[in-house]
Amino acid sequence: MREVGSFEAKTHLSELLAAVEAGETVTITRRGKAVAQLVPVRTKTADRIEVLRRLQDIGKGARMTVDEILTARDEGRR
Repeated sequence: MREVGSFEAKTHLSELLAAVEAGETVTITRRGKAVAQLVPVRTKTADRIEVLRRLQDIGKGARMTVDEILTARDEGRR
């Protein structure tokens, strides 16, 4: 995860967006304190693929928490 100051973020926004598009998360700081994050947008398709991967892992013996199960259940309801 990259951390940049607000001035640098303003100056290099297009570069930061390219990095985020590639999957990186960027934290923007003001006077050394984190105030915002740029994160990749997750599509419903990506969410569904992640749910399927988790379900496959369960078949291989992995365990899920109750919260993970409820989140997986609710993924298709958005």
